[in-house]
Amino acid sequence: MKWARGFLCCLVMTAPAYAQQHVSGRSSSTTHTHRDVFLVTIDTLRADHVHCYGYGAGETPTLDQLAGDGVRFTHAFTPSPITNASHTTILTGLLPSGHGVTNFGVALDGSHPTMASLLKNEGYQTAAFIGAVVLDSKTLAPGLDRGFDFYDHFAPAAKNSSRWGRVERRGKDVVARAEKWLDAHETGARFVWVHLYDPHDPYDPPPPYDGRFRDRLYDGEIAYADAALGDFVGYLKKHGWYDGALVIVVADHGEGLGEHNEETHGIFLYDSTTHVPLIVKLPGREKAGATVDAQVTTTDILPGILDELHLPPLARSDGESLIPYIEGRGGAGQTAFGETDYPLSFGWAPLRSVRDPGFKFIEAPHPEFYDLNGDPGELHSVYQPWNAEVQKLREKLAAERERYPRAAKSPATVGTATTQELQALGYLGPADVGSSSTVAEPSLLPDPKDKIGEQNLLHAAMLASDEGHTSDARGALEKVLAMNGDSVIALTQLGQLELNGKNYGTAATYLARAQKLRPDDANLALNYGEALSKAGDQREAEEAVQASLKLNPRQYAARFLLGSIYFETQQWNAAQDQLEAALLIQSTPEAHLELAEVLLAEQKFEEARQEAEAAIKIRGDSAEAYELLARAYTGLGKNESAQKAQSHAKALSAQKKKP
Repeated sequence: MKWARGFLCCLVMTAPAYAQQHVSGRSSSTTHTHRDVFLVTIDTLRADHVHCYGYGAGETPTLDQLAGDGVRFTHAFTPSPITNASHTTILTGLLPSGHGVTNFGVALDGSHPTMASLLKNEGYQTAAFIGAVVLDSKTLAPGLDRGFDFYDHFAPAAKNSSRWGRVERRGKDVVARAEKWLDAHETGARFVWVHLYDPHDPYDPPPPYDGRFRDRLYDGEIAYADAALGDFVGYLKKHGWYDGALVIVVADHGEGLGEHNEETHGIFLYDSTTHVPLIVKLPGREKAGATVDAQVTTTDILPGILDELHLPPLARSDGESLIPYIEGRGGAGQTAFGETDYPLSFGWAPLRSVRDPGFKFIEAPHPEFYDLNGDPGELHSVYQPWNAEVQKLREKLAAERERYPRAAKSPATVGTATTQELQALGYLGPADVGSSSTVAEPSLLPDPKDKIGEQNLLHAAMLASDEGHTSDARGALEKVLAMNGDSVIALTQLGQLELNGKNYGTAATYLARAQKLRPDDANLALNYGEALSKAGDQREAEEAVQASLKLNPRQYAARFLLGSIYFETQQWNAAQDQLEAALLIQSTPEAHLELAEVLLAEQKFEEARQEAEAAIKIRGDSAEAYELLARAYTGLGKNESAQKAQSHAKALSAQKKKP
């Protein structure tokens, strides 16, 4: 997935984020100018599926036009095949091991300046328009909104609503939102980032692309994204903002499409998912139609922007300016490092890679080495530990590791609802990992090459489940178990699938197997307790939820469930204690209503009234709350108030029944 950069002018030379000298080959006397900057990132776009990159079957006229107006980089690489990490790299000019965002929900540390924050400090008006919830800074990408005056977050949506608007936006919708903001900000320098998510799976292009590309839906998504980009470019031209602006279009990563048996992305570091299109249209269409064959990376985008604007370079960056390459003085290119920790989400080894022009080394439990001159598809590893090129690339990787030693596991703030959004996009989140990523020596974990079949099935199951194709999801997960009967992820997802389908006994069976394999997973123990409770086994459910709370005492859902279990078994005092504890963690109408029920059972009518009214303050259209309020008033002998509350409850119930 793709992201932000920016520009500035008149930077304060003493600002700590900058070096004290401008090391670019350009004249430091050049006047700084506030030019509009438009960054477009297209998600999951392989370079070799773009027409101007040699793909004859591609329909990408807008990208082709931008390449004609600008500079096309033929060998650009991302260091990460995962959206959040790759976009954060573009924003900061740092490798994932440098900026620390290696998983969903991990916050970008405030010590790292971003293009948006730098531009805002220079007086730019800044706005970001994202195409998927995976980049929402309120949930899965905390910190990426820093420096943006406006960040187009996703509004909360019903769990069972359409994916459109809930977890994803069509490209033309994203563009329309950006244009609306620009309409309201016609003067002054603007930095606008537009993220088009469409090529990401599931491949579901809208009409007429679904028909025209029925046998190549991925290409159909790309064609639609290109059309959305065309709308945006046309809008800029209509307003006279195109020619003088700096426009950058880049992909965050590519897509496996079955190469190396990887259907999508995130697991491997082959060129299929790391080689990305990169097009830079300079102000005034300088160097129009030029191509750069030198190897560059997305860490170079931010340094290149600063250089083009004649601003001091960042004091800390893993990239180099793109400008020397554009001007023909950049040489053969630089080393491209790659890294992915996403395999840890499945309990597999993380991967690292280093790519020089002509050669590539992948560090894995079973290392790989490719001579790209004779094997550009990376089909035949010729790894030998004593090979001179292998040793040279290993030394580079070791030097990079010394710069960024493997840090302690970063905390990720991803709740249950957000994890469900991640799964709707086909990703596992930190909550799915459990203890599998805390192995002291990751190289002792399974090699992802030996497990990719499982990942493809798990990915397919997550998407099928979100789309309501339960039988397909179940079938994929059962295939995983046939391959690996101890797959905690498959067992957990099958348990959740059966739980959602109200097959509580079957759900409990799957979750029991998973919990035995991972006894220190609080979320898993909670899900097991929920299945047992709904299956009617309250005693075993109580034990499971208590085990979950021992692992993590501050769980609202666990406190609420345990309170409900005690209510069912008429342990009133224990139920009251747990529900009050739940409310201390999170005040919800559900907890207030459940507590009101307990208090009514205990004939504590005044306290029950208070809880019912607390629920009404949060959710005023709750008929259940008014019914409980009526019962509390009846217990207090206030019959007139009870009748009013009951009438209100009936009116609300009738209103909800209306079509």
